[in-house]
Amino acid sequence: MKETWTIEAVVRWATDDFRTRGIESPRLDAELLLAFALNTDRVRLIVDGRRPLEADELARFRDLVKRRRRHEPIAFLRGEREFYGRPFRVDARVLIPRPDTEVLVQVGLERTRHLSMSLRALDLCTGSGCVAITVGRERPTARVIASDISDDALAVARNNALRLGAYNVGWAPGDLFAALRTLPPAARTFDLVTANPPYIPTAEIATLAPDIRSFEPHLALDGGEDGLDLLRRIVDDAPRSLAQGGVLAVEVGAGEAPAVRDLFEARGYTDVKIARDYGGIERVVSGVCVASP
Repeated sequence: MKETWTIEAVVRWATDDFRTRGIESPRLDAELLLAFALNTDRVRLIVDGRRPLEADELARFRDLVKRRRRHEPIAFLRGEREFYGRPFRVDARVLIPRPDTEVLVQVGLERTRHLSMSLRALDLCTGSGCVAITVGRERPTARVIASDISDDALAVARNNALRLGAYNVGWAPGDLFAALRTLPPAARTFDLVTANPPYIPTAEIATLAPDIRSFEPHLALDGGEDGLDLLRRIVDDAPRSLAQGGVLAVEVGAGEAPAVRDLFEARGYTDVKIARDYGGIERVVSGVCVASP
């Protein structure tokens, strides 16, 4: 590298480097990593663009660039990802929260608005806890249970809940609804069940971007042969844990919404709706439970 490296020169160098390696947003990634290395924000990078970097600053940034070259996700390099306006800590133990999952929260909150003061909610496959914690913070009087089969994921979620002040969120380790066995019988009925389960068909895992397939946990990605293995179980079993009139809302993969809607209707849910994400993809299927167990 040159003897003197200013902020703007380093950003240009990293942008060009990332671009030659096929990274989709090279300029943004360069700015995010440099801002993180300097403990500042992207606006300050522009303001201080001609400031030369110190040797230790260059060293920190160079280490981040080396890791990004291997397609390690920006969220893992920075150690956090924003979701619903809150910073969630993330690492290789959990799926990185996506903006599209915010729609799952929005649907769940809107469809249970009449219960906003007394909501009982369950979030399956909670991962980083982004959905459960957001519901808990948006509905401070709610009682929220978050469940995951991965103890490592629950450790991340618990840490996020503590940091973000979601003191009304409890935890139930285990496989989907089987995790509720750890709860008292009176605490096993809910007004809202949300889930962002693995829904990518097994054969498609190898075709995912390297940022995803090489770094995010496959346990949180692989939905079986057609991507619907866990979704079938959730749709079928949820009525046993939902109060009469309770709502089930699940996130699904691109193109899966019609098949999941059929699962809802076959199981007896009513008022089944499909909501689109910010990119216009049918992303969340929800319905009201009136079926008997």
